Amino acid sequence: MITADQMLVKKINQKLLLNEIVANSPISRAKLSEKTGLNKSTVSSQVNTLIEKNLIFEIGQGQSSGGRKPVMLVFNKNAGYSIGIDIGVDYMNCILTDLKGNIIHEDYQQVESQSSEEIKDVLILKINNLKAQMPESPYGLIGIGLCVPGLVNSEQKVIFTPNLDWNYELDLKPLIEQEFKVPVFLENEANAGAYGEKEFGAAKNYETLVYVSVHTGIGVGIIINNDLYRGVRGFAGEMGHLTIDLNGHKCSCGNRGCWELYASEKALIKSLSKQPQEKLSNQDIIQLANQNNPDILMALQKFGFYLGIGLTSILNTFNPQAVIIRNNIVEALPMVLNSIKNSVTSRTYQQLENSYELLPSSLGKNAPALGACSIAIEQFLEMFTA
Repeated sequence: MITADQMLVKKINQKLLLNEIVANSPISRAKLSEKTGLNKSTVSSQVNTLIEKNLIFEIGQGQSSGGRKPVMLVFNKNAGYSIGIDIGVDYMNCILTDLKGNIIHEDYQQVESQSSEEIKDVLILKINNLKAQMPESPYGLIGIGLCVPGLVNSEQKVIFTPNLDWNYELDLKPLIEQEFKVPVFLENEANAGAYGEKEFGAAKNYETLVYVSVHTGIGVGIIINNDLYRGVRGFAGEMGHLTIDLNGHKCSCGNRGCWELYASEKALIKSLSKQPQEKLSNQDIIQLANQNNPDILMALQKFGFYLGIGLTSILNTFNPQAVIIRNNIVEALPMVLNSIKNSVTSRTYQQLENSYELLPSSLGKNAPALGACSIAIEQFLEMFTA
């Protein structure tokens, strides 16, 4: 009779092997035994189970180091597919990925600010459109990850969106789960972006990092020792509401002088609009900066200066290995990143210099949606080894 303890050991071994194959395939059984410390019979048994589950497959022989050529194993990234959707204030970014996070199809759309009821209807349409692009696979759609620019509690319910018209009685997660009969994961946008950069982007090689999302507001995702830090109720990272001016303007959060009132895209665009009806786009600002427009360059210098003020507090608080900034303007214009760095350097103690990297996002607009996909994929794979 197989005891509960034996079952647990099998599950732990299976998880260890699957993680190794996902990270290092193609890989042989002998190499798996060497890397995990498991004996060859255990590796062989668990590998056969993973093959039966269509999670891995054999691809033929590899190079011999003396003796028989080893049979190589590969993770089956096409065993299923994940959908990630980033619901922004004025956009919706939807992607379909395989189990390794490779984008199969994407749909980015600028939208007018919508109510949560309208967002729900658009979501269902977008998910159905992505499902139609999904190739045949053993497991089909394995999960959906959603992210929003606001507070998401530990029960994965949206409870505050300062820049979105959201009905907080609407419980989006169970609604989408009921519609599509797959697990749905709801996360804060900056947390999802941090997860995306950690799994697939600029933060791959860092264990402790801070991801700063600069859009209409400012959100922060924090990863400490490879784990996403959410706080007690899931609200960690709302650092756009750090006070940087005690007597500053009133913020939608109820505070005064919040960082995002000075360093967000909304603040930048407002400072450049001479008339209330005027509104420059990001692309306009980037183009004018490349043309050396003096007003634009001065505004961008100020934008970087204020971003640096808030980042100084973040660096002093978390002492991360890296800070990743997600913003179209920062990613397109090195002068803005230089302005941020100068602002930070002038405010931090000398010992902090060279102890961290300040980097633009490498995934750009796809970082949050990829992070949301990654959460769904991780939970799917856990299902086989839990």
